[in-house]
Amino acid sequence: MNLNYLMPTRIIMGENCLFNERSLLAQLGKKACMITGKHSARACGGYDDAVKALEANGQQYVLYDGVMNNPTDNCVFEAGELAGKEGCDFILAIGGGSPMDAAKAAAVLAAHMLSKEELFALSFDKVLPIAAVPTTAGTGSETTPYSILVDTAGPAKRSIGSPLLFPRFAFLDHRYLRRLGRDTTVHTAMDALSHAVEGILSPRANCISDTLARETIAIIRNCFGPLMDFPADPAEFPAEIRKKLLLASSMAGMVISQTGTTVNHSMGYQLTINWGTDHGRATGLLLGPFLRWCREKERADSSIKPRIPGLCAALGMDLEDFCAVLENLLGKRERASEAELGAWGKIKMKNAVNTYIEPCQEEIADIFRKASGGGRNGAE
Repeated sequence: MNLNYLMPTRIIMGENCLFNERSLLAQLGKKACMITGKHSARACGGYDDAVKALEANGQQYVLYDGVMNNPTDNCVFEAGELAGKEGCDFILAIGGGSPMDAAKAAAVLAAHMLSKEELFALSFDKVLPIAAVPTTAGTGSETTPYSILVDTAGPAKRSIGSPLLFPRFAFLDHRYLRRLGRDTTVHTAMDALSHAVEGILSPRANCISDTLARETIAIIRNCFGPLMDFPADPAEFPAEIRKKLLLASSMAGMVISQTGTTVNHSMGYQLTINWGTDHGRATGLLLGPFLRWCREKERADSSIKPRIPGLCAALGMDLEDFCAVLENLLGKRERASEAELGAWGKIKMKNAVNTYIEPCQEEIADIFRKASGGGRNGAE
């Protein structure tokens, strides 16, 4: 058996872990560039905790808080320029997937004078060290070497990936999730679940990634009930479930750091780019039709080593029951127009080749159609 497994991120988990383990930040340098969104890092308390930790260490900091949902290439160049101009030694990312992804690209750009194409071509050999403080439980960006950005020339989502982009430290404190409402909590959980499921369905899967993926799926599966019964007041959502989802998100990040994602993720980007659909919701909407397609292909071709039965074993339910859970969690789905379905079905999906059964364009179009309930005259 040949294996190559890299996970250099040190994970620190627990209440007040950022302040209590602040000596780790002191290892990274004298001055931090904190990268956040406009509001969420402050609202959840993560920004204040970071300031207290840095000040207690005697470290300086500057703030870039211009990260939007689905960060753009323009955004990360601004952040990188600020970090470089201010002489920052390291990057401290506080937020969901968008700030963490932006921070990774900024860590590159603070260390190099690069063009946009050089950035996407991975023409770099050093980055500023990164510490990540996730404030949602979905992307797992705190344990991956990827940064997903919107190329404004497209617009299209593009990724950069390098072992250099693994955060040095990830501080997991469930208190930062306590204000998250139902939609954000469910959608981010769907993203983490999709990562674990797609990790199993990647040709790059191995025994280590599969073990992590199955455990991640089991953790999230046991959270389905509380997610479906989400209270009107987010503060009443059980803290123990928040902790489990945060852990599962990081574990799912460890999975895709080895396997990458499949065509399901690439397809989901179309909903995000064209409709502004939350990324996790987009992957969840497509997951059922995608898995049904995988099952049909396995049944039709005996040369394909089946993976859906093992996936269902990890889920503790058959595929149709799982699809029903997804429907209950995600609610009324968006409907694509015939024109949209036609256009999306012609787009080459980058991650199709990273799927254990590579779909052809007609099959991709059919998955889109089934995910959209067959197509309508317009998006609802």
